[in-house]
Amino acid sequence: MGIFFPEAAPMERRYDLDWIRICAFALLVLYHVGMYYVTWDWHVNSPHASHALEPLMLLSAPWRLSLLFLVSGAATAFLWERCRRDGTGFIGPRSWRLLLPLVFGMLVIVPPQSYFEVVEKLPGGYHDGYLAFWARYLAADGTFCRDDDCLAVPTWNHLWFVAYLWSYTAVLWIGLRLAPRISARAAEGLRGLLSRPGGLLWPLAWLAAARMLLVGRFESTHALVDDWYNHAQYLPLFLLGFAIGRPGPLWERIERARWPALAATLASWLFVAWYFAQYNDGGTPPDALRQSARVLWALQQWGAIVAILGFARRHAPGDSPARQWLAEAVFPVYILHQTVIVLLAVNLRPLDLPPLLEGPLLVVGTYALCFGAYALIRRAGWLRPLFGLKYRSNRRVAEPLGPVRSSR
Repeated sequence: MGIFFPEAAPMERRYDLDWIRICAFALLVLYHVGMYYVTWDWHVNSPHASHALEPLMLLSAPWRLSLLFLVSGAATAFLWERCRRDGTGFIGPRSWRLLLPLVFGMLVIVPPQSYFEVVEKLPGGYHDGYLAFWARYLAADGTFCRDDDCLAVPTWNHLWFVAYLWSYTAVLWIGLRLAPRISARAAEGLRGLLSRPGGLLWPLAWLAAARMLLVGRFESTHALVDDWYNHAQYLPLFLLGFAIGRPGPLWERIERARWPALAATLASWLFVAWYFAQYNDGGTPPDALRQSARVLWALQQWGAIVAILGFARRHAPGDSPARQWLAEAVFPVYILHQTVIVLLAVNLRPLDLPPLLEGPLLVVGTYALCFGAYALIRRAGWLRPLFGLKYRSNRRVAEPLGPVRSSR
């Protein structure tokens, strides 16, 4: 009998989680296009950057990556169970599917982002051309500095998610191998706890405590080794997703909570957006107000996750050719999208288009180029592993981040 799923349970695909994953990755394109137009530090920034778009960016900032880690944890649960039943390896194939694209991305896909960042932000600019920069990038040249701020190369930039996902998968795998029964009891106990009245408030309490205690002490670095606040939120959510993937009373409770969770999310967002607008020029808020904002950030974060899970469980479409195609496309598109955004933004800049025209062009152009590239990648057997796909020249259904299966 499997540890987390009964032997007789049918392994039907969870289309609701599949669609959440597809939409969450699609949202990254919109968010990273938005990063070009806000005042927050990014690789390149529009000459028209302002605070105008920042409240809308804050609508998804607290939860979009948290949701991805939770859904990835659920996908990992079904992949783990399938590997146990089939007698196939887990950590080896999983590492190949994640680490090879990470290394390839750091060496080939990401460098243009760093190049244009150096061109724009290095004092006096950079004039030696891309190939000269790429050689210094591959040689780990650490002399691209602005005052005391030096660009660390090679870097994974937006691919930090892949590094963290592999690391969390490895932590989980070690726990499952060393203490399988304890892990099973912990998962069952967690599902039972969250299924009780008020049980969905426990993850909120954790996220609020993590933000109140850690966010002011540990900057978000995405560098893995020193990113303690992000680990405090993302690792537990990944493990939570692994624990709650199986169907049961918990999912019925999540579905019933979708409307209250949505209301709490929107109310929290209004406060968070007001708070950041009040202090976006560097003012110091009262400590009580700062702590309140941190709690409401966590409320928006968890409320959005519950609302999305609940609405998707109730309303997500089932299987279709579009779902099958998009399910495989999300990982290659994720790998490519940020570099495509930077390249398009830099090349559109001489046209001096207004942001209301340029922004939608960036979004449409990024989707078109990334999906077009995926259409080629999926047919090239040698390219597929470099973008997280199995080495096959053609297949109907693929699972780039692990299968999401279970009965409802």
